[in-house]
Amino acid sequence: MKALTVRQPWAGAIAHQTKRVENRTWKLPAAHEGARILIHAGAQRDRDAIVYGEHLDVYSAIVAIATVTGCHFDDGNQVCCSYWAQPGLYHWSLADVVALPEPVLAKGALGFWTPDDDLVATVAHQLEAVRA
Repeated sequence: MKALTVRQPWAGAIAHQTKRVENRTWKLPAAHEGARILIHAGAQRDRDAIVYGEHLDVYSAIVAIATVTGCHFDDGNQVCCSYWAQPGLYHWSLADVVALPEPVLAKGALGFWTPDDDLVATVAHQLEAVRA
């Protein structure tokens, strides 16, 4: 399983709101399409964004799990896929998002990164509690 670090408030919006598009400057690697990934709230917030709400003020932690269902480039010449989508970027579509009941502290990294077994086990334990 891979993890993806996303700055706040966007990680919280994925976990607890309606954000189902992640804007990136790079195309989704084909190997990750259809994969379940951990959503990690980065250590810093997006300086251009306003952070409201308790779920959006969590840093350096896994906050959700999601499936990456696809990717396309938005050239800005058409109305695109989501309110959250930004022109001139790749849009990674997310589905089956499950927010964790409690953030799991973790140090992230740029791009996709591989969480250790203990981190994955802690997240899995929380997901079992959500499903029970």
